[in-house]
Amino acid sequence: MSVVGSLIFCLDCGNLLDNPSTVQGDVVECNQCQATYPKKEFSNLEVITATAEDAFPSALRSKQSVVKTSLKKDELKEGAVIKEKCPKCGNEEMHYHTLQLRSADEGATVFYTCPKCSYKFRTNN
Repeated sequence: MSVVGSLIFCLDCGNLLDNPSTVQGDVVECNQCQATYPKKEFSNLEVITATAEDAFPSALRSKQSVVKTSLKKDELKEGAVIKEKCPKCGNEEMHYHTLQLRSADEGATVFYTCPKCSYKFRTNN
């Protein structure tokens, strides 16, 4: 038999064995390969668990964002063109691109750039 956590597996086929405390009789039988194990072998089993030091990060570490929130000019492309009036110069078209800066269940942030006056702004959808 092999014990992983509180689960007990058959040595012959690896099938999960029934809980010995719920089995009738003196043996635990594998439902897959019919290998049998004396029920008394399970009476003194002790389950010991340990947690890795990094399994539960500190509160400060969990607040650290993995989302990139700033972009360099050379990382930006012109983006797609949309019929949107520039609030600064009145140009009828804007370039835009989107990034997912907030959590996945919230809308993306849309970045607009005017090709005429280079005015930039963003909106959250």
